[in-house]
Amino acid sequence: MTASPSASLRLGAYLRAAGSMLISLAATILGLLLVTFIIGRVVPIDPVLAIVGERATEAQIEAARVALGLDLPLWRQFLIYAWDALHGDLGQSIRTGQPVIEAVARHFPATLELATLATILGVIAGVPAGVLAATRPGSLADHVVRLVGLMGYSMPVFWLGLIGLLLFYGILGWVGGPGRLDAVFDMMYEFEVTPVSGMILIDTALAGRWDMWVNAISHIILPAGLLGYVSMAYISRMTRSFMMNELSQEYITTARVKGMPEWRVIWVHAMRNVLVPLITVIALSYAYLLEGSVLTETIFAWPGLGSYITDALMVNDMPAVLGGTVVVGVAFVLLNLFSDLLYRLVDPRAR
Repeated sequence: MTASPSASLRLGAYLRAAGSMLISLAATILGLLLVTFIIGRVVPIDPVLAIVGERATEAQIEAARVALGLDLPLWRQFLIYAWDALHGDLGQSIRTGQPVIEAVARHFPATLELATLATILGVIAGVPAGVLAATRPGSLADHVVRLVGLMGYSMPVFWLGLIGLLLFYGILGWVGGPGRLDAVFDMMYEFEVTPVSGMILIDTALAGRWDMWVNAISHIILPAGLLGYVSMAYISRMTRSFMMNELSQEYITTARVKGMPEWRVIWVHAMRNVLVPLITVIALSYAYLLEGSVLTETIFAWPGLGSYITDALMVNDMPAVLGGTVVVGVAFVLLNLFSDLLYRLVDPRAR
């Protein structure tokens, strides 16, 4: 039984789209590796001196340079760097002597957990707030949503973090302090909980340690809430803009004339079209939280990837800095790819 011509055309279109997407993904990751390689070569930090020390002899310095491949032409150094990175080898940390990929694997789940919870909070609060403002333009609700969003854009995250710690932890005692767990639970976690995902909320739930889970919630709720507020400000503003544009379309007027309930007009017909660009907005917000939560992690002593990169930068550990940067960049690229796939799934016109 042969396939119909239309089915063959659709299959060919899908294959071409998949091939184009893979080529674009490969080119983007290659460009990311090229940028990080160039940064590693132009920064005024000699990796050889960082390893052997300033008191090393010329022979020791030259031997280390040959061992690191720094005597090779730049194009060969880049090919070796890209080949190793694509195989999961991001070099060794100068500070610890351990593979960077292992340290990244330990720290990245903490950042992923924090950014994921913050994005969920931002979506839950931001989308309804944006819809409320769009359906009542010029009202008190609209002004409040816009003001709250403007404050989220204007106030620095580190200032919000310090004020939040002072008020909710220092004065009121409603939340846990810096870190992911209290000191007692932190020691217990290391011996009593199997790290399945590296995310404390998931691992403690799988282990049935609900006392530890509650303690972890008390520590993550404040930094996740602050980052979620920043995410909500962006998402609510974009939701309002998208929804107001859709509510002015003729098909919305037609639906209202036919007597369709207002909630169905907004949350079914209009939201179906708003959801298409909103997916990209949420994905970009999530990616921003993955790469931009450095100050939040520093203030709350959160052992995530941002703190790891910052600590490595303070001691000129460039392999760790560049390795962490590559991982964040790849996560950003994959999130964009996922949003593009979801965009095609939601919008039949994009398939």
